[in-house]
This record gives sequence, structure tokens and C-alpha cells, in this order.
Amino acid sequence: MATVKCSIPKGTRDFTPEEMARRNYIFDTIRSVFRLFAFEPIETPAVENLSTLMGKYGEEGDKLLFKVLNSGDFMEGVDFGQDYHKVAPQICERGLRYDLTVPFARFVVQHRDQVALPFRRYQLQPVWRADRPQKGRYREFYQCDADMIGSASLLNELELVQMVDMVFGKLGIRVALKINNRKVLAGIAEMIGAPEKMVDITVAIDKLDKIGLDNVRAELADRGLTAEQIARLDPVFAMKGTAAEKLAALEGMFASVEVGHKGVEELQELFGYIEAAGVGCQVELDLTLARGLNYYTGAIFEVKALDAAMGSICGGGRYDNLTGIFGMPGVSGVGISFGADRIYDVMTELGLFPAGLEQAAKVMFINFGQAEQAACVKIASRLRQEGISALVYPEASKMKKQMDYANRKQVPYVAFVGEEEVRTGKVTLKDMQSGEQRVLLVEELVDALR
Repeated sequence: MATVKCSIPKGTRDFTPEEMARRNYIFDTIRSVFRLFAFEPIETPAVENLSTLMGKYGEEGDKLLFKVLNSGDFMEGVDFGQDYHKVAPQICERGLRYDLTVPFARFVVQHRDQVALPFRRYQLQPVWRADRPQKGRYREFYQCDADMIGSASLLNELELVQMVDMVFGKLGIRVALKINNRKVLAGIAEMIGAPEKMVDITVAIDKLDKIGLDNVRAELADRGLTAEQIARLDPVFAMKGTAAEKLAALEGMFASVEVGHKGVEELQELFGYIEAAGVGCQVELDLTLARGLNYYTGAIFEVKALDAAMGSICGGGRYDNLTGIFGMPGVSGVGISFGADRIYDVMTELGLFPAGLEQAAKVMFINFGQAEQAACVKIASRLRQEGISALVYPEASKMKKQMDYANRKQVPYVAFVGEEEVRTGKVTLKDMQSGEQRVLLVEELVDALR
């Protein structure tokens, strides 16, 4: 059999036990906050029907969907003289999920008799995007989502802001939470005389941080906006001041633009809630924030780390009728998504992970031979019953080899059960950091390790 080169697809990664310990610290922290806010867990399949996914993420998002070839005689009858977009539906009926929100909307509609509205769910699962791999951008990555569906109250948006504040506070990451509203963006498009170009405008200005103002203007021109319409956006790009000051200025601009006025009202209410709740992280109104996904209709959020050069590490927003696409209209939802992989990269760069996460065992028993091994197994079982992780070295190898292994695995304590300890029913416990040794009864060992 030929030798196969060991490799994985670009944009995907293996994770070592040490890396998984750190990733689980992030997952556990986020999950604990979701539970504090009374969200319930669900899971959905990695593969969805393409009819579920296509058309929900905008033109650029559709291009990044991983499509799965049909099994069996899927090539039979295919006309390859057609362009790709006509051929693809004939040979691909399924795709890997692009995010967790659209599958969630499908889930709610499909299980409408099993969920009580308003429904609060959380979901921690991988998603896939056929993007160009680069720093902070992967083809397979985890999202940690929390959504409320079946309620239009802006108190839901406040709770998302509070969760952002709590999660990143627990993780030790200083963040800026940027907020905007898609109704404000629709109002801006109407104000400059290009309401039909609202999607083009949002897609372009969503890239402002990445490509700069001049390139955004160039892209707007490429998307069919006139020089006069682009120039009328300048006051928006140049707007400074507090959230209240920006919203007051927008009120004047939107005097005759109903949708924009409604967006301003929603933002004023939300920022009033945030101030009253005493949210600790930096919160700001960013009128250039667009969030390129087509299904957003109200408030939109984006979170960036203040002390690391990284893109968005969290984002979300309000979607008024996503379930309507699947036959359940009039159900409003709002959600937030934490990007676990980018959060991991930020915490690694800033050295924020607590010490000791990599410890697989609290204590390791040195193996002196068959008789001593039996005693170690019995004591280790007792420790595990008490919630203390314990490892018995599987072979009676040389002492140096066993101690080197304990050091390499960062085991904080080593236990010796030799002939004398077996006879007296005691254990010699060594602190691997200080070198201190104590002779303890098993009950004392439990208390010492606990």
C-alpha cells in the first residue's frame, strides 16, 4: 500500500490536548453565561439542504457555501454546457452550514409544536465557509450562538449586550461593542435617493475598516451609485460625538424618512436601557457598521478586542422574518454569536488563559509493581469518586521515566505507595512545584488534594 502524506485541508486545524483544554475553557465560560440568562441547548446537523441555506447570506455569502455532491449517479443527465450556477443544483442538493442562525430558524419552524415562544436557545457547533484562509479566518470554525425568537422587545437586545459584557469580563478581554440598526441604514439609503441600493450600500460600508473610505467610495460607484449620492454619505461617515449626539443629528436628517426615524427610536430606547443597566464594557454607536448578512432588519452588533489586532470576535442582530422564509411569518428574533476561534487567538496573544488548564490529572501514582499497583488502583478509584482526577502510571518503569512523564503532563502531585505504605495504609504525597513530601492516610489524602 502506498504511503499517504499526512495533511489536512487548508483552513482547518487539529487541536492538541493542551489546546483543547484552553478551547474548553472558552466554551465552558460562554455556556455558563448562556445558562445564567436561561437559554436552552439545541444542536442541528452539519449538513443542511441547499434550499435552506441559499439566498440567506447575500450574494457574497452564497459564494462561500461548501456544497456537497449528491451520491450515486449524480452526473447522469447533467448538461455541462451550462454555467456553474445552473449545474450546481443538479449535482448538489446539500451544503455544510454557513452559520447557526439560519439552521435555527429552520429548526423553530420544523419543531414549532415542541418549542414554546418566546424560545431562547444556545448552540455551540462548527460552521464552514469556503473563504481564503488567513489570520483569524478559517474554513472550519466554531460559533457559540444565543438567540431569542418570538419576541420583539428591545429588552432582548439589552440582555445580549449584558451577555457580551459578562462573557468578555470573565475571559479578561477588554472589548468595544459597536451597535447600529439596519433601519438606520435603510433610512440613509432612502435619504440619499437610492433606497433600491440599500444592500449594495451595506455590503460596501461593511468593509470600511478593512479597505478604507476611498475604496468604499470606489466600490459604491462600481455598484451603481452616482457621485452625488456617494457625496451625500460623507456627513454620515464624518459624524462624531456620543451616541445621543449622533442620534440627535440623525433625527434631523430623517425628518421625512420614516424607516430611518424608526431605527433612531429603537437605538435611543436600547442605549437608554444600556445606560440604566450599568453595562461595564465600552459601548458605542457606529453608523458605518452594516453586518453584511441579508436577514438582519433591526439592531446589529459587533465586538472587537481593544488590545489585539483582530477582526470581529462577536456579532449579531435582529431579524424580523427569517422563519417566514420557511413558512412561519411574523416571528421576530435576535441573537449574538461568539467566535470561539478568534477569541482563542486573542487570549493566546494576550496571555489570558489561567495556569493549570492543561492538567489532565491532579495526582499521578508511581507504579512500583503488581502488589503496589493494586493498592494504587484502589486509592485512585476513591479519589475519582470524590471528584479528584487521578492517574496510575500503567507500567512499573524506572522512577525517572515516570517522574519525567508527570513533569511533562504538568501533574501537580505525585503519590508513592511502596511496600511500607501498603503495610501501613498510607500514601506519600509529593508537591511537584515545591518538592515538599507528606505521609498521609487515605482520608487525609482526599482532603489535601481537594
